[in-house]
Amino acid sequence: MLDQAQRLRQLASNNETKDRARIITVTSGKGGVGKSNFVVNLGIMLQQMGKKVLIFDADVGMGNDDVLMGFLPKYNVFDVIFNGKEIEDVVITGPYGVKLLPGGSGLSKIDELTNEQRDDFIKKLGSLTGLDYILMDTGAGINRSVLGFVACCEELIVLTTPEPTSLTDAYSLLKAIAHFKIKTTAKVVINRAIDEKEAVLTYGKFNNAAVNFLKMQMEYLGSIAEDKKLVQAVRSQQPFIITYPNCEASQDIVKIAKKLIGSEEKEQKTGVQGLFKKIFSIFS
Repeated sequence: MLDQAQRLRQLASNNETKDRARIITVTSGKGGVGKSNFVVNLGIMLQQMGKKVLIFDADVGMGNDDVLMGFLPKYNVFDVIFNGKEIEDVVITGPYGVKLLPGGSGLSKIDELTNEQRDDFIKKLGSLTGLDYILMDTGAGINRSVLGFVACCEELIVLTTPEPTSLTDAYSLLKAIAHFKIKTTAKVVINRAIDEKEAVLTYGKFNNAAVNFLKMQMEYLGSIAEDKKLVQAVRSQQPFIITYPNCEASQDIVKIAKKLIGSEEKEQKTGVQGLFKKIFSIFS
């Protein structure tokens, strides 16, 4: 599965669709570090800043991006592939027009698809045009699906907290990514930091380990403060960037979004159809 890097590069370069999106996978070494909350709020902020965003909830069986956005979807990718639904039936339009594609159990059955089912699904994805960003929210930990989705993206963001267990698990994930030669670079976000000083110190330790032992190039994307408003927003099933736009955590998301937009690459990007071609290639 994981030694298909050359094939993936060919798929990306040969993709003829005119629709291009910046594909970013967001992952973490362990659960409970706030990854999905980060993805949802970042996606909404990018949309507010004029970008067209699709969030793809790629956490197989445990996705909760919809809950964080206050939705209860009727359908997911499984229904598009196996039950004849159209993409329009599945995609949820959230705040400011940000779109959410729930992955659901369909992601675990990719290897069962016929070529006809894959081609039909890719064709249906053609309706998702004009996207600037596709944010893939993976499950946590080290497993086939997480590593596969990391291999599909153009950019990787690893979310961790200053807690030793979170850092250790995040390092273990990067170690696996480096071992299988999936990625040589990653962006890092420190969540639940007491202040910026703690975040920078945490990143420094993490970066030193990754550079010295894994030979991976890290980039500090920013931090998100430990904020009670964030907890209150989650409990009310409302994105904190909307409910508490002036809170410290929201301002941190603004900084991260601006940094991402400021670093937009000029090279050709892969559209949503190209993304799923990669996914089918890896998971088959």
